[in-house]
Amino acid sequence: MAAAGKSQELIQQLLQAEKEAEATIATAKKNRQAKLKQAKEKAEEELKAFREEQEKKFQRDCGSKAAADPAAELKGATQKEVDMVQRDYATNKDRTVQYVMSKVLDVPTQLSETQKQALAMRVV
Repeated sequence: MAAAGKSQELIQQLLQAEKEAEATIATAKKNRQAKLKQAKEKAEEELKAFREEQEKKFQRDCGSKAAADPAAELKGATQKEVDMVQRDYATNKDRTVQYVMSKVLDVPTQLSETQKQALAMRVV
C-alpha cells in the first residue's frame, strides 16, 4: 500500500506540475499579447504623428503653390524679354541704319570686265 500511496502522491505532483506549467504558459501568452498590443498602439501613434506632419507639409506646399499666380510670373518674364529686345533694338538701330546706308550708297562707277565685253560685242 505504501507503494500505491507513493504512486498517487507522484501522480498528484505531476498533475500539479502540469497545472503550474499551463498557468505559466497562459501568463506568458497574456504577457505576449499585451506587449503586441502595446507595440501596435505605439506604432499607430507614431504613424498618426507622421501622417499629421506630412499633411501639414502638404497643405503648406499646396497652399504656397495655390497662392502663386502663374499668369503674373509669365507676365513678368515676358516683360523682361520685351525690355531686353527693346534695349537690343535701341543699341543696334544706329549701327544697322549706317550699315544699310553704306551698302546702298556704295555703287561702283566703273564697268566690270564682263560688262565691257558685252558692250564691245553690242549684246546690250
